[in-house]
Amino acid sequence: MKKLLMALLFAPIVALASGVGLHLDKAPDVQGDKAALQSGARTFVNYCLNCHGASFVRYSRLADLGLSEQQIKDNLMFTAAKIGEPMRIAARPDEQKLWFGATPPDLTLIARARASEDGSGADWLYTYLRSFYVDEKRPTGWNNVIFANVGMPHVLWQMQGLQVLNKEHKLELLVPGTLSPAEYDKQVADLVGFLVWMGEPEAGFRKHLGFAVLAFLVLLFGLSYALKKAYWKDVR
Repeated sequence: MKKLLMALLFAPIVALASGVGLHLDKAPDVQGDKAALQSGARTFVNYCLNCHGASFVRYSRLADLGLSEQQIKDNLMFTAAKIGEPMRIAARPDEQKLWFGATPPDLTLIARARASEDGSGADWLYTYLRSFYVDEKRPTGWNNVIFANVGMPHVLWQMQGLQVLNKEHKLELLVPGTLSPAEYDKQVADLVGFLVWMGEPEAGFRKHLGFAVLAFLVLLFGLSYALKKAYWKDVR
């Protein structure tokens, strides 16, 4: 009886310890590269914004990436939306559920939502967008190594080409795309960087402000300590 109780007690711990985590590739950090973020924004509005919205980011916010209002209108706005409106899509959620079987999620916070013990949300997205392969058993004709039976088709397949799973269950490029593997990885890195930026556009300012606050506290501590020594120097 005692052994049975011990087995039941430690069963969840053993199960967690034996679980196999996802292998995620490290996503390049492009947050300080405005050209890369502009490239990611262009890919996003051309390939993602048809089905996925970014309802918590306004088009005008893209000016933070070094774009003028006219550049945003000419290159990143293809509807009658105004510059101050959120990046929404025309389709309603109930229509999308009817067409696709499920409503495509809003991508404003997707990079933060996908963070886990296996890696950051950026790592997950970077690996996911490079892990599609042809699967004729799926309704869309596509599957994904880290998201089994995914409902989303591979919208970037023309860039990457056609991948298949070989006998060792590893991805193999069967038909090259319009971009070389290195160029496609860079394109995906730019897109992921833009998705990360959307989740917290003020992240760079927040980090700089944090360092400034820490520097101020160190200076304040030094001044306070010097004042304390001067105040108590004659007190025994």
